[in-house]
Amino acid sequence: MAPRIARREAPGVIAPPPLIYLAGLGLGFLLEALLPSASLPGWLRWSLGGALLVAGGLLAVSFVRAFRGAGTPVNPAEPATALVTAGPYRLSRNPGYLGMALVYAGIAVLSEAIWVLALLVPVLLLIDRGVIRREERHLERRFGEDYLRYKRQTRRWI
Repeated sequence: MAPRIARREAPGVIAPPPLIYLAGLGLGFLLEALLPSASLPGWLRWSLGGALLVAGGLLAVSFVRAFRGAGTPVNPAEPATALVTAGPYRLSRNPGYLGMALVYAGIAVLSEAIWVLALLVPVLLLIDRGVIRREERHLERRFGEDYLRYKRQTRRWI
């Protein structure tokens, strides 16, 4: 009985977010192989792609540290045990997903894979509808007014 209760209390995300981003990358690279896109100037590819990759990686690391510091699961399939509002959560309600999106974009730019970059839009829509909105409903149930106050004060992305 306990696992069923825990599962019901969990956010009910459609899939692990890293897998959603990886599926977008995979489909984008498949399209890129079938329909090659334009190339980018080397200076743009390396400066922009590198900056996106580093920024996204740093944001993802800070998100994991904030969750571990608060003692709450990083896995969105598990129920939250604490409301995290410190670290990167002071600026964004979703720094982990923002970090993954920046890494995704950095990979696309560094690979000169415009199809991969184009698929970031549907990936983000899927993250928004299938993950973030479900997590937000879970957090509202779990933390009530504390979460609603945080939600009013902090932007979803940046």
